[in-house]
Amino acid sequence: MQTIWLDGAEWLAVLRIGLGLWWLESWRHKDRKGWFERGTGIAWAADIAGKHRWGVVRTGFRRVVEPHPKLIAYVVVYAELALGLGLVTGFLTPVALVAGLLLNLLYLTLMIHDWAEQGQNAMMALISFVALFAMAWQTWSLDAALGLFL
Repeated sequence: MQTIWLDGAEWLAVLRIGLGLWWLESWRHKDRKGWFERGTGIAWAADIAGKHRWGVVRTGFRRVVEPHPKLIAYVVVYAELALGLGLVTGFLTPVALVAGLLLNLLYLTLMIHDWAEQGQNAMMALISFVALFAMAWQTWSLDAALGLFL
C-alpha cells in the first residue's frame, strides 16, 4: 500500500488513536457529578427509551438499567474512559475495539431518532470495525511492544 507521509499500519494507528481521543472527549465533557449524584444521564436515557418506537428497547431498559441506575451510570462513564485510554495507548486494543463497537451500536439503537447522535455513533462504530479487522494495534501500541495479539 502506498500512502503519502505514513505507511498503512501507521495510518491505522492514527485512526485508532483518534477514536480513542473521541472516547476521551465523550468522557471529559460528561457532568460526572450529575450522572453519579443526581442521576441525570440515566434519567435522560430513560426518557428516550420510554418513548422509543421499538418495544425491545423500552423493555430492555426497564429490565437492565432501571433496577441499577447508579451502577449503570458508573459503567457507562468509566467504560468511555477505559475505551479512550485503551485505544490511545494501544493496550488490549481488540478488547477496546469490540467493547466500543458494542457500546456505539447500543447508543445508535437508543438514539435512533437523533440524527446527530446517529452520525457520531455510526462513524465511531465504523472506525472500530475497520480498526479491529485491520488489526490497528500493530503499530504505536503497548500491545505491539508487549507482543500481545500477534
